[in-house]
Amino acid sequence: MISEGVVAQKANDIPLLPIAEDAYLQWERLPYQRIGVRAYMRSTYDRRGENHFSDASHYLYQESDTFNVALDVKNPGILYFKRTNFFHGSPWHYETDGKDFIVKETATDDPTDIYNKYKTTKFLPQNLFPEPMTWTWAITKGADLMWVPIPFENSLRIAYSRTFYGTGYYIYHAYPLGADHLSKPLKTWDHTPPDSRAIELLKKAGTDISPSGSSVKEVEQEVSLAPYQRITLASIADRVSSICLLQFKIPAEDALRFGKNRLTITWDKRWYPSVDVPIDLFFGAGHLYNPEKKEFLVKGFPVNVRYVDDFVLLSCYWPMPFSEHVNIELEERNGLIFNDVTFSLKIIPFDGQFNHVGYFHATYSDHPKPALGKDVIFLDTDIVEGGGPWSGSFVGMTWTFTDTGNLSTLEGDPRFFFDDSHTPQAWGTGTEEWGGGGNYWGGENMTIPFAGHPVGKSASDATDSLDLLNSAYRFLIADYFPFGKRAIIGLEHGGNNTANEHYSGVAYWYGAPHATLILTDEFNVCDSGDIARHNYQSPMASDPYWLSSRYEWGPHTDGLDLHSPYSQEDFQRSRQFFPPQGDSVRIMKGSSQFVLNLESENLGIMLRRKFDYQYPNQEAKVWVKNADDPDAHWAFAGIWYTAGSSTAFFSWPNWPGGKFYTAEAELASTDPQIVHSGRRWREEEFLIARRHTDGVSRLAVKIEWVPNKKELLPGRPFPVESAWSESRYWVYCYQLPNKNK
Repeated sequence: MISEGVVAQKANDIPLLPIAEDAYLQWERLPYQRIGVRAYMRSTYDRRGENHFSDASHYLYQESDTFNVALDVKNPGILYFKRTNFFHGSPWHYETDGKDFIVKETATDDPTDIYNKYKTTKFLPQNLFPEPMTWTWAITKGADLMWVPIPFENSLRIAYSRTFYGTGYYIYHAYPLGADHLSKPLKTWDHTPPDSRAIELLKKAGTDISPSGSSVKEVEQEVSLAPYQRITLASIADRVSSICLLQFKIPAEDALRFGKNRLTITWDKRWYPSVDVPIDLFFGAGHLYNPEKKEFLVKGFPVNVRYVDDFVLLSCYWPMPFSEHVNIELEERNGLIFNDVTFSLKIIPFDGQFNHVGYFHATYSDHPKPALGKDVIFLDTDIVEGGGPWSGSFVGMTWTFTDTGNLSTLEGDPRFFFDDSHTPQAWGTGTEEWGGGGNYWGGENMTIPFAGHPVGKSASDATDSLDLLNSAYRFLIADYFPFGKRAIIGLEHGGNNTANEHYSGVAYWYGAPHATLILTDEFNVCDSGDIARHNYQSPMASDPYWLSSRYEWGPHTDGLDLHSPYSQEDFQRSRQFFPPQGDSVRIMKGSSQFVLNLESENLGIMLRRKFDYQYPNQEAKVWVKNADDPDAHWAFAGIWYTAGSSTAFFSWPNWPGGKFYTAEAELASTDPQIVHSGRRWREEEFLIARRHTDGVSRLAVKIEWVPNKKELLPGRPFPVESAWSESRYWVYCYQLPNKNK
């Protein structure tokens, strides 16, 4: 159904994009294509790709002892998520469009002896950061989490006043200047409480949030399963519709075994099922073992596992549109008999344009022995369901990370790559951080609407072999990651990709079997033929120079970690994970102009640039015009900015003398240490709105360098002066498929 206030759209319109609290209130629009928006996850990760001090306290630059910058963005956007370890780093600076605002939590002013002093803590001011859009460490078992949307029209900075254990990751969406398909105008955060309707909606996590009414078609049947039997639960031919509830009710005594059965869903008679998963992982848990008899094993927003009397309800609310047919099957996998299983389904009419949406997918993968030096890949859309391209949004995952109770695997960082980029658009600080916890969840379990650690313990705390299997989940409702042709979702196994643990998981995503980002031109700034073909002009550009360096892809060698389960022979065979790459690059301190080829029927474009990241805080004004129109004037398209450089700083004061939750450590002044990552190659993206590119086949682009005098530390400049660096450019055009294809 289309939400109240949403105007029906035509097939060639850009799908309306719900922003800020609308992303929650209109969450049923998750299947829609996200045209002209990019998501990024930045963090305090170790710039050298290792796991130095658990990826904490690595900063872009410092303006004062109490202003240590971890995130610095210049474009229209919305911060949708922020995570820190406990209260560390607070008071935090939230600076939107140049206006600073201080955020604290209950323990900020007296962060000592916290476990005896505080049983519950809150974000402050509490009215701006209410539950369930925020949760603090007493509930999450180690993290302060914030899902309050923080919009900004031009710039956003997050800075820490204290640096002891100052870990954090942040997810924000970037929009092109002048985007005209947002659900409401993008206005700078005005320090007012979030929409109460969104708060009330999220409070319903764990309850039935599916729609009701005369338009809802309900299906319910009793199911029995014989050993290894495969049965059809539903085979429905209907006009364009959407599933809004899929539910099983089973006897509690059968839950653990039933969870190992297989669910498949095939849309519109496609050759491959788009959902092909173990039941337990699909509903958010590594298994359905509940010896503590908790009411909720998973109290998630889009899925939950609830124990009621002698039964278990497994409920899924992810919206799942289809155009003509859906086939849902269940397969018994354990040689057992199941009776008294109730299967329920709700289906509603879909009133939108079907070429605006993607199918719901839940992709299962199993990784008994992860490869040394390589991330565990839970989703690569190029190779699933017959192969890519696919376009849509990554909206979450459930995964197991050990079946031996070895929690050291949690040091592994999430890294996501989208649409040909060699620089990850998402890099976090660890696996338990990705799952909403901290300090390995303190050995406890937790479940909240968008993150959780529902099952598992460390080997030392386990009382049953089932306790050794640990799982987590992360659901992305407002903080999803859109992609236009390919998504690669991975986790490090351990802090240096050397943990030898068994992983498995389900990746949730929406995807249509076509690209919405089409590569239409690429340009090597240092190639004489390309320079002529693209009419490149840059009077103040340097001569090209050769750079042999690495991208940011994790540790480039194994480090010969003698404590790793891998053998010495393994290390000798695979000493270098990521060798350096060579290419030509140049810098300029003036302006560059060039012409790029577009597909004229586009819905806006994305530029990507490869450059040398040793030059700090690279900033430029971007101007565009129709290269084929002699009367066209330059139009301002926005600021292209990349904060920091391959040189950053690390600050963990009073170590090793300082202990956690003592004034000596928590309140200490910063102790900056310069960090050179050795990774100079980087790629960054820039969005240009449709109003500048619609009907344009050849786009002239002008890059005007903006001098930036920021210092790395007060009184200590970056090692090199700022300049605009450019090696290659790529241009991608946004498109939707024809309605009739």
